[in-house]
Amino acid sequence: MIYKVLYQENQSEIPVRERTHAIYVEAESERDVRNKLADRPYNIEFIQPLDEAHLAYEKQSEHFKLESI
Repeated sequence: MIYKVLYQENQSEIPVRERTHAIYVEAESERDVRNKLADRPYNIEFIQPLDEAHLAYEKQSEHFKLESI
């Protein structure tokens, strides 16, 4: 399953919407996503599983890039 992860690049900062980034990760579960991103200094705000319709919509964006972790 593909997950959309919303995160801040710096764990010590308060989350600010304008500095929120998104990456797309293929994983078995939300816990698997967190394990795969554990070595990165991200402040993860939200992990959203994408169903087929939502994934098709996200793929239309120029910012869509599936992370290979």
